[in-house]
Amino acid sequence: MIRRYKETFTLPFKEDIPFYIKAYQPQIKNPLRIIKYIKRYVYMIFKKEFFNERDEILDSHKKILWINKSAPSLGDSLMDLSSRVLIASKDVDLLTDKKNAFIYESDAIFRHTFYEIQDLKGKFYDLIILDSYSTRTIELKNKLFPDTDFVSMFGFFNGPEVNRVLFSFHRMNNLSGRKTPSLEIEKIALPSMSINKVKSLKLPNKFITIAVGGEWKYRTYENWSEVVAIINKKHKKIKIVLVGSENGKDYARSILSKFPEGRVLDCVGRYSFKETAKIISKSDIFIGCDGGLMHAANCFQKVLVPLFARLEPKMQLTQSVVAFPEFDQDDVNNISVDAIIRNFDCAFKVAYKYHQT
Repeated sequence: MIRRYKETFTLPFKEDIPFYIKAYQPQIKNPLRIIKYIKRYVYMIFKKEFFNERDEILDSHKKILWINKSAPSLGDSLMDLSSRVLIASKDVDLLTDKKNAFIYESDAIFRHTFYEIQDLKGKFYDLIILDSYSTRTIELKNKLFPDTDFVSMFGFFNGPEVNRVLFSFHRMNNLSGRKTPSLEIEKIALPSMSINKVKSLKLPNKFITIAVGGEWKYRTYENWSEVVAIINKKHKKIKIVLVGSENGKDYARSILSKFPEGRVLDCVGRYSFKETAKIISKSDIFIGCDGGLMHAANCFQKVLVPLFARLEPKMQLTQSVVAFPEFDQDDVNNISVDAIIRNFDCAFKVAYKYHQT
């Protein structure tokens, strides 16, 4: 038990990735943290799951169920499951939360996506992939498939912030025995999303998307009107499409009221997440704060101008992403309009390298 406590703050692979271990060091000996680990360890003993624990996905593991219940947001889900492309040759199903399940409808890798436990009755799998060793996940696995072998992505790892895309790819690279070199992993490490036809969207030929609104105040930019005004003045031929969910409607109305009709298009709160992702996929540049729509933009390898606060860009982006980020230690609203425009100008040169605008 004591030996495995180290796994709670140690990466389960030798590769180096962005990892806030130094900032987390004071928490390592926190009694509450230790108690949490002990509870998980004892629970696995009680459920006799250590007998089923494996450290490799074998060729004989043809049919796999991936249980991902720990991702708290759409963005985290996209990052944690991004490495599924490394096991595309397997027959893989997904069990996830209802709020995230729709992302993986008609997925290129997951054959079936479930969120109701009863839908798995009578199913057989050679192997289960667990997101972590949380008591909730172990209880679920034990209830559904008590005798089936499993591997885990995070295992006992809990606490320190990591780049979740790189963690997912390196961990899966390790589990699957692919032994792909680290530099090659960096080139392919991206989230992905499959999008079928969505209802007709009338979009301009050339446009950029700006995501407005946000769930967290420190990651919700208030000065988009000024940004839009400068871009609108500098690039008359490029339309601006506003995207976002319900929490961005007031921002969109405020922005639209300041510009001539037709210069700025409002798609905020009008489409589902996947429909909005489709809009972003058609755009040339994405501008917005760290969040689900930024990760959706990454799925389609868009040129990004992302804004970050508290969590540095290196914790969310990979070398596969073409991005011109800005960061503030406390709040995205401390980022100046000038800085955003400077980065947008760089993004513009990349996105429209072969086009005159």
